[in-house]
Amino acid sequence: RQVQALSIPAIHLHMTAATMQVSQQDFEKAQEQLKLLKKDPGNEVKLKLYALFKQATEGPCNSPKPGMLDFVKKAKWDAWKSLGNLSQDNAKEKYTELVSGLISAESSSQVTDAAPEGGRHDGYENIIVNTQNNITKIMFNRPERKNALSHQMYREIMKALEEAAKDDSTITVITGSGEYYCSGNDLKNFTNVQPSELEKAAKDGAVLFKDFVAHFIDFPKPLVAVVNGPAIGISVTLLALFDIVYASDVATFHTPFSQLGQSPEGCSSYLFPKIMGAAKANEMLLFNKKLTAAEACDYGLVTEVFPNSTFQKEVWARLKAYASLPKNSLAISKQLVRDVEKEKLHAINNREAEVLMQRWLSDECLNAIASFFQKKSKL
Repeated sequence: RQVQALSIPAIHLHMTAATMQVSQQDFEKAQEQLKLLKKDPGNEVKLKLYALFKQATEGPCNSPKPGMLDFVKKAKWDAWKSLGNLSQDNAKEKYTELVSGLISAESSSQVTDAAPEGGRHDGYENIIVNTQNNITKIMFNRPERKNALSHQMYREIMKALEEAAKDDSTITVITGSGEYYCSGNDLKNFTNVQPSELEKAAKDGAVLFKDFVAHFIDFPKPLVAVVNGPAIGISVTLLALFDIVYASDVATFHTPFSQLGQSPEGCSSYLFPKIMGAAKANEMLLFNKKLTAAEACDYGLVTEVFPNSTFQKEVWARLKAYASLPKNSLAISKQLVRDVEKEKLHAINNREAEVLMQRWLSDECLNAIASFFQKKSKL
């Protein structure tokens, strides 16, 4: 079968990085955000921004090449021409991502002392874990991969949650480094799986996946998500298991499962309709609607949205105040809230993992994944 020859299994494919098109509203918002930059990003970045903007608004470069002595115009023309036949939608997406990264980097540099950085834990490669001021912070740390989740990263996060549950901290916070919160699962983990190994890989993946979600269901302390940028797939569905979700206004929330022939997870098939109502949940889980931070807040998935320029400073000041509250009282209160449905959540997690394993092995999912890679290779 042609799809199997591609050796692309359908395991944990609830989205790597932004492959879905941004809206015109996102693009226009990025243009306004660019004006807020206080630091010059440098000529190389400015040329890239210029080229992506021209490609997004006019399409491929068809204008005459400027003269050799017109250095500025020639540099701009070369940058635009280098994008070739990149589609206008993809140019908008790349432009928006680049602006988001610039804004996030500048914001982070202005608040380097806002978040706890002391008490760093050893033994992690893909996440950074530290405990200070009664807060354990777990940071996804694969910015070059937009914090996509590898198998090792899954295991490291579970280990960090197990340690945080037992340490002296009052609350635990999860966030991302760089411009993304998390871009979902890393497809590179699965591209080398042979067709003959697919069934075993799917079963092993389902076990790992179920265990990962169970760690969030069972976590005994207040758990806070600090969503610093775009979130995709499993990093979105898990938010319903957090106690508080704070988001920057540059964050987006996307669960494009059906586009890859898959199904919801992270207990979202139950918690999303409960939180936001069936109609809005269906827009996200069935029809791949991507939410802005403001929309996610209106839907009830996000607790509060902050301007990106002050996001880190405001959020961490608030979290430090929360961490000064009586630890045992917070933990007991959380358990009273969670225990009502804990058994049900585990049953839902088990069922979602079973269905996902079936989806990963289906022709429909394999064909969708093959189509995804074929489209990506043309970019």
